[in-house]
Amino acid sequence: MRIVFMGTPAFAVPSLEALVRGGHQVVGAFSQPDKPVGRHQNKLQPTPVKVCAQSHNIPVFQPEKLRDGTALAILRELAPELIVVAAYGRILPDDILALPSKGCINVHSSLLPKYRGSAPINWAILNGEAESGVTIMHMAHDLDAGDIILQRSTPIGETEDAAALYDRLADMGGELLVEAAALIEAGTAPRIPQDHEKATLAPMLSKALSPVDWTRSAREIYNQIRGLYPWPGASTDILTGEPVKLWGAQVVEKHTDAGPGAVIAAGKQGIDVACGEFGHVLRILELQAPGKKRMSAAAYLAGHPIQV
Repeated sequence: MRIVFMGTPAFAVPSLEALVRGGHQVVGAFSQPDKPVGRHQNKLQPTPVKVCAQSHNIPVFQPEKLRDGTALAILRELAPELIVVAAYGRILPDDILALPSKGCINVHSSLLPKYRGSAPINWAILNGEAESGVTIMHMAHDLDAGDIILQRSTPIGETEDAAALYDRLADMGGELLVEAAALIEAGTAPRIPQDHEKATLAPMLSKALSPVDWTRSAREIYNQIRGLYPWPGASTDILTGEPVKLWGAQVVEKHTDAGPGAVIAAGKQGIDVACGEFGHVLRILELQAPGKKRMSAAAYLAGHPIQV
């Protein structure tokens, strides 16, 4: 099939690679504009999808807007049968959705209708879900509300963080996309309506989510650390009075009468902090003080002993 691919971050790359390997004619790739990087913001960093597309000699287009007619004109010239979207970061207007003869489909990293929105992987872990997955759906006017073509689920590992799950779902998305594309090409792709009453949202992450509330359970805080990795990261000021990033932890069964946020042990095993749940504490294993590199809790304590 003649396909136009739309995606931006690393999550989308396995989907683009899978289409190329599958023998489809990817006639163009749309990606968000390159972003300035570096101390002086004077260098432009290409998006992962742009780099991948160029490696396959696929023309790349990076319009600032989708609603001014420019993107629509490009797409009419490319004449795709199908548009595939994977973490593009832009909402497609109705005139683009209506353009390809075989429609527009999306690779979404959740088991829809759960976790519609921009950060489904993170919110699944933040909320303590036991599983996640990928959905390939027909795109509709409303965000992530289109009919489902295929879905595949996977357990979330006990210690798996958002970055690791992101990589796994990216690969799974590429595999499932090829299956869905074959069904579309054959004219046999199903349309399974979503139950909109069961829809939940996965809004954008922000630094406002970072501070740890130690009155929550140790498990909830552990999920916060995993779910906000690598950005914006969970943080606490109970150790130094300044926000310290928490990169690694575990839930430990331990009884204490100390109040939430109290450090009850600090040594080679880590830093144990009381939480708002009787019988369990959170053991900090890896952290990052302001202006410092990431280090183990034991290495941190060597230079910053804590009296318990």
